[in-house]
Amino acid sequence: MYRDALALQGNALTLYRNALALQGNALTLYRDALALQRDTLTLYRDALALQGIAKFSSLRINEMLY
Repeated sequence: MYRDALALQGNALTLYRNALALQGNALTLYRDALALQRDTLTLYRDALALQGIAKFSSLRINEMLY
């Protein structure tokens, strides 16, 4: 009976260790998702800046043509 209790305690500790590992993996995935979101926002900002530059350039070209 004592041996069974020790085996159950060992199983519980193993489950706890696995749960902690899964939590660590979840945090890593969350961190990676935040980094991807940041990169997406940076690319979007750069695209908007390029659109602004293109619009300004086309306006300047139109002014020079007239």
